[in-house]
Amino acid sequence: MRRPPPLPAPEPNRPQAQLTKSTAPGGDTDALTVGPSGSADSADATGAISPASPSTVLTTLRPTLPAPREASPVLPEERRTDADAPTRLRDVWSAARARRKALRAEVRRFTGRQRRRRAVWIGAAAAIVLLVLGTLGAAYSPLFAVERIQVVGTSQLDAQVVENALSSQLGTPLPLVDQSAVKAALIGFPLVETYTLEARPPHDLVVRIVERTPIGVVSTRAGFSVVDAAGVALTTTAAMPAGLPLLSITGGTASSAFTAAGLVMRALPAAIKAQVTTVTASSPDDVTLTLGGTNTQVVWGNADQSALKALVLETTMRARPPGTVTAYDVSSPHAIVVR
Repeated sequence: MRRPPPLPAPEPNRPQAQLTKSTAPGGDTDALTVGPSGSADSADATGAISPASPSTVLTTLRPTLPAPREASPVLPEERRTDADAPTRLRDVWSAARARRKALRAEVRRFTGRQRRRRAVWIGAAAAIVLLVLGTLGAAYSPLFAVERIQVVGTSQLDAQVVENALSSQLGTPLPLVDQSAVKAALIGFPLVETYTLEARPPHDLVVRIVERTPIGVVSTRAGFSVVDAAGVALTTTAAMPAGLPLLSITGGTASSAFTAAGLVMRALPAAIKAQVTTVTASSPDDVTLTLGGTNTQVVWGNADQSALKALVLETTMRARPPGTVTAYDVSSPHAIVVR
């Protein structure tokens, strides 16, 4: 390897070094050139001093500083985006027109559905009203007038007599049957305890009657009156009616003793009731029955637990008939006494 030649020694009386600036292809350089009369010797592109040059050049390289950033240039019209474009009045009008159109379509859709729903409700209500009016019109017309009255539930009353008493309702529309007139006609029959009216379109009126149940006979100044458990006189005759017991009650039909006796008679089975000839009671707690033929006494006591007492008495009478005993005491149904 060839060694480079040494630098020449500086010449005397050399003028003061001058700093000159030269430009190299790779960037800016500051070159210190020493030469006569201040002339600058050139350096090569690598920063080395030519050996043939009589001057000494000290070259110091420094990095190139970046150029100051300039403001972004305005893009041309063809490169602008929609966000960068200015809003025009025509675009505002178009957007408002589109919004109004969408709102009108939504309103038409909503109101159309409301109209259809309203039409359905109106149609249903109109159908119901027409049905009700038609039904009422037909019901109150002669098409549903009473042509036949049927009385049911009677055993002591004559049904035909009751029907004749209600004949004033014939020809009346079923909904217009006069309840007051029917009640006034049935009051004339003391045996009628309760009644109900049943309309059977198109022309039948059914009267269901519950008759009063006589429990015995009460002796009065007018004769012998058949009474029920409420003390209502059903019939009055001069002679004692057969098949009914004589009621000997202290205080009459309006007393509490009569009420207790009536409850006891209604609780008796039919087989035992047919054997009773006399019922006595001086208070609600000492009801006593007398069985005909043997004059056997049945001490009942009060009307409490009458159904149980009747069951116990019936069972005991099967085991020990009235002809073999003188008295049955069922005042305490759980401890019956037979004498």
